[in-house]
Amino acid sequence: MSAPVVRGWCPGALRPMMSGDGLVVRLRAPLGRFSPRQAAGVAELSRLYGNGLLDLSARANLQIRGVAEADHAALIERLATLGLVDEDAETEARRNVVVQPFWQAGDETARISQALNDALRGTSAPQTPGKFGYAVDCGALPFLRNISADIRIERAEGGMICRADGADTGARVTDETAAEVALDLADWFLETGGAPEGRGRMAAHLKRTPLPENFRQINSMPETSQAPTPGTTPQGRLVALEFGQIGAATLAALSTIAPLRLTPWRMLLLEGTDHAPDLPGLIHDAADPRLRIHVCTGAPGCPQGLSETRPLARALAPHLSADQRLHISGCAKGCAHPGATPLTLTATAPERFDLIRNGRAGTPPDARDLTPDALTKALQDAP
Repeated sequence: MSAPVVRGWCPGALRPMMSGDGLVVRLRAPLGRFSPRQAAGVAELSRLYGNGLLDLSARANLQIRGVAEADHAALIERLATLGLVDEDAETEARRNVVVQPFWQAGDETARISQALNDALRGTSAPQTPGKFGYAVDCGALPFLRNISADIRIERAEGGMICRADGADTGARVTDETAAEVALDLADWFLETGGAPEGRGRMAAHLKRTPLPENFRQINSMPETSQAPTPGTTPQGRLVALEFGQIGAATLAALSTIAPLRLTPWRMLLLEGTDHAPDLPGLIHDAADPRLRIHVCTGAPGCPQGLSETRPLARALAPHLSADQRLHISGCAKGCAHPGATPLTLTATAPERFDLIRNGRAGTPPDARDLTPDALTKALQDAP
């Protein structure tokens, strides 16, 4: 078994990534929100130019799958009419912002997110590595601490803080200064060697490079909110997507109900409504065991996937106990969940998986070369 390839960058719309089922075209919606017109348009384009399947990423971006290279230019032209394409690929790569989805129009999260997006579109904005990103999380308590980001803008005692991921302290900011300070921190990251050869992340850089003094002004909040579950919120109704994927027909149906906010938890927020239709691929029950499974695309959609993953996840879900969490990875990269999980299954060949307890997808396994039938028993025997 060959080692998986680490690409070191994320796809966009203008710079898509080739996968096993065609190009993956990632849409970075400003404020993480689709208007009904945009959602309906994306659903139509997914059917017209893709394979009718869309993935919701861990950074709250929506990915159109299965696009042929010959159709990419036409797709971009249509996406531009929906306001979902950046000026160029460099701007798109910089504008990597995840927004706490429970914002209200005109509040601090919305204002700062808009200002940050505008600043990142500027020609002088720092050209950070492809996986480098920002989180705007200015509610009463942060929701995005477990979501990948390198620079975080959050609530702090007596105001707001801009801090580097991996640091407990940061600079005090306001609505007017937050975007500028965030870009200053990104500049510092690049100027101090945080991205040798165009790759690098903030938390790793802090292990070898001390922060500048102005980012040691105030402490971040020690408390954090738990990730939400499907149900009603003050901003609308949360519905989960089975393993983070939605069909074009379901997306089109949702577009007729309300504007949609994308979340980093494999859920959509139907803005301003409590109506949640029963449509294919949607999960409404917070106790559904599928919500406790992290699963990647797997074969054949991912060229590095050694086995199908989603069919196995559906088969194993009923066998999970109420306190079990599971990660199924098509290869040793573990893209769906880079951290350790109580139970991880890593594909080694078609319908063959290694079982890892309390580790990552690439951790030495506790049991090797298990078939799907054997995995069912292994889950039942797991503590």
